[in-house]
Amino acid sequence: MSLFSRPFSGLQAGLLVIFTAIAGLVTATSVPAQTFEKNILTGGPTGTYIQFGRDIAGIAAECGITLNVRESAGSLENFVGVRQRSFTQFGIVQSDVLEYLRTYAANDPEMARTIAGVRIAFPLYNEEVHLLARADIGSLADLAGRRVAVGVENSGTHVTATLVLDLAEVAAERVQIGPDESLRQLLAGEIDAFFYVAGAPTKLFQTPEIAAGQFHLLALTDPVLQAVYTPATIPEGTYPFQTGPVEAVAVKAVLMTYDYRIRKNRYHRASCDAVRSISHLVLRRFDALKETGHSKWSQVDLTDIPPGWEVAACVNMGIDPEFSLPCTREDATAGPGANEANALYRRRVCAAIGGC
Repeated sequence: MSLFSRPFSGLQAGLLVIFTAIAGLVTATSVPAQTFEKNILTGGPTGTYIQFGRDIAGIAAECGITLNVRESAGSLENFVGVRQRSFTQFGIVQSDVLEYLRTYAANDPEMARTIAGVRIAFPLYNEEVHLLARADIGSLADLAGRRVAVGVENSGTHVTATLVLDLAEVAAERVQIGPDESLRQLLAGEIDAFFYVAGAPTKLFQTPEIAAGQFHLLALTDPVLQAVYTPATIPEGTYPFQTGPVEAVAVKAVLMTYDYRIRKNRYHRASCDAVRSISHLVLRRFDALKETGHSKWSQVDLTDIPPGWEVAACVNMGIDPEFSLPCTREDATAGPGANEANALYRRRVCAAIGGC
């Protein structure tokens, strides 16, 4: 049974509000080719999501494809956007958000209908849970009764921070603000700590304003957290204010898309073509992404599909060795999957990048 099976501090009620808006999804049915947009929802301007989005957009541009990189509040907005927004083919989402949604949907038919159709494009990297606090706060338990920023509503940071505090049974005052405002308020003494889920290193913590003697990253060593999340270490020197390595936990970032059906209408055909083309380029240019993109590309395992989620059919079309784009050179790859779509995905990924 999932460790996210029980309700957490109103998260379920909040999710109902968020997903009510997409219960009556309307998809465009007539789209002139010259106005068809391709978009990826990422995150804030200083996070790792937006840098990954720009990296993917960069390889698309090399092939004459325009992929617009859109800022967002984060994982929940991105998940909803892939399901609801027209011309939004991709969104980056945290795996603990996926797990929570899947667990919740198992007991709620409306939620199950609402998340239906959202699919995996590619698993990405592990992103660390950063918890920056004043120097006099020595542990997660010390946050009891303190003011702690947990991210804005609809963000993955908000979900993760809520789960972390609830799993560790820390009764902190939770302030819903974004990472930039969180840092400002921490430096001004208005809050005591804040959560930020992002792949290390993240630009937000590179500022010299975070003084080593005044602030530090809290270690997340609670056994329950270590069981739920992936244990991780933020190495010494990752950020200027660090005085040593920090034990942390991490969640996997995942590129999500939608289960477009090419026989349904013109919009679905054009969207599937976008997903197919971008997926093809990510796989074919994977080595280039690792060489010139964000450092986290070197940690991406394209076969590490989160349990309970299926790879989109349009993605498998794009990574088919027989598929080609005029701007790409065909490279010529197998492991068991949880289902046929995932197994096909793994075979094609392994065929392209080897080492499986």
